[in-house]
Amino acid sequence: MAFFRAGIFGFGGGPASITLVHKEVVKTYKWMNDEEFSDVLALGNAMPGPIATKMAGYIGYRVGGIAGLLNAIAATIIPTVAAMILLLTTLNAYRDVGWVNGMSQAVIPVVGVMLGVLTWDFIKKSSSALGWLITGVLLAASLLLLESLGVHPAILIASILAYALLFGHKGKARRKRRGESS
Repeated sequence: MAFFRAGIFGFGGGPASITLVHKEVVKTYKWMNDEEFSDVLALGNAMPGPIATKMAGYIGYRVGGIAGLLNAIAATIIPTVAAMILLLTTLNAYRDVGWVNGMSQAVIPVVGVMLGVLTWDFIKKSSSALGWLITGVLLAASLLLLESLGVHPAILIASILAYALLFGHKGKARRKRRGESS
């Protein structure tokens, strides 16, 4: 049901459904915490293909093995396909009617707000783990690399993951020597 709800109400594609998956997986069913969800989201963004199905597949497998994986992917895909056929047929039939055009345009800011809330949540969690200075530097550098220099998001995410894998233990060891918690 978690992935069915995210699939059926995730208008706007994968990015819009991320907040819905987060609510179901972290808040409603408590299958993972925010940090684990952030890791799954980062890894999912670094891999090719639709984010919603990648996340559903991993989380479904983690919760219910192969059956959970298949169930979560089906629950994500089937509502989307059914809704898409129904909605596109209806929109095509009434595309010249003003309220239909307004309805499709009204969804865009709602999805933007949902993504903004999720982004702010991730920024707060990052700042509690890394501090506001490092979080701010990472935000600014990411914005510069993505928007100004046109670096693909997967390259940025893969680079940060590689850095964390290669050098993350050194920072942890330094904090341990200073008596800080990780």
